[in-house]
Amino acid sequence: MAQLTACDLALGYDGQALIEHLNFEVNTGDYLVIVGENGSGKTTLMKTILGLVPPLSGEIKTGDGLRHTEIGYLPQQTVVQRDFPASVREIVLSGCQARVGLRPFYRREEKALAAEAMARLGVDIFADKCYRDLSGGQQQRVLLARALCATRKLLLLDEPVSGLDPNVTAEMYALIDELNKKDGITVIMISHDLDSAMKYASHILHIAGNGVFFGTRDDYLASEERGIFLALESRRLERKKIRNTDQAGAYRSQPRRHYGEGHSVRPSSTEEPIGAQRTQAGKADAATGADVSENVTSEADRGFTSADMRESEADGSLTMPEERNSAAGSGAGEEKDHA
Repeated sequence: MAQLTACDLALGYDGQALIEHLNFEVNTGDYLVIVGENGSGKTTLMKTILGLVPPLSGEIKTGDGLRHTEIGYLPQQTVVQRDFPASVREIVLSGCQARVGLRPFYRREEKALAAEAMARLGVDIFADKCYRDLSGGQQQRVLLARALCATRKLLLLDEPVSGLDPNVTAEMYALIDELNKKDGITVIMISHDLDSAMKYASHILHIAGNGVFFGTRDDYLASEERGIFLALESRRLERKKIRNTDQAGAYRSQPRRHYGEGHSVRPSSTEEPIGAQRTQAGKADAATGADVSENVTSEADRGFTSADMRESEADGSLTMPEERNSAAGSGAGEEKDHA
């Protein structure tokens, strides 16, 4: 039976459509993978399913007893979210918010549900650790456990393995497949990893600028859309590789700054060269009408030269010339008195 049905859906923002005439159906136990180019509207579709973004037209219907509050969601993480200062237990428990409603506390059954989800995903040993101290793979497991607290029916996963290393990626895919196959939880996942999509998915939804494909995995393997997507992904990955190579080359080509013997460092890729910083500072002073010369005292004006510096370093002291002259005069006076 269909849990989710999209009927002639149009999605977008501010009246500008990203997707039009979108129709698909997700049955209980399906594993649907959504693929498509960046900016094609995949995440917008998920937010529309969750009720966070209204459709421009058409509708999304739920069935088989599924309510909107029974959908678990694992979003893409931002840098701020990765640094969230809460314990793992608190993060997972927050998945029970739809059950709690306006109640200001968690009941025993909700705490038991969170403990079960943590154990199922293997993060119960981190329950009292701070979320931001975990690795990327551990954080994704925690967020998946949180999503499980919200549902036992439908999971929405927005690129759940993004930024993870190959081993952790394989573990995440295996966990998601287990939740689908053993627990019967319907999965809708956005992914750029077509190889894994072909391995685990029962259905594919391909969103592209020139149309939409929806069908079974076998149908997609024989479709033109698959070839188009593979070509676009190949170009995207090649551009990303070139961009990373260029950035690495630009970093290595920057001169090293030396801070004494054995210590040197390159400026960060976002840091301007010192000359540019001084030029910008000069322009800013000129724009404000500030007379920089009034605030600058040369070494000669202070009576302090490079030769004085070398002399100070040679005798182990670092003093201003007038101090040394004063000290020398005082010493000469003492010698004269002694004589």
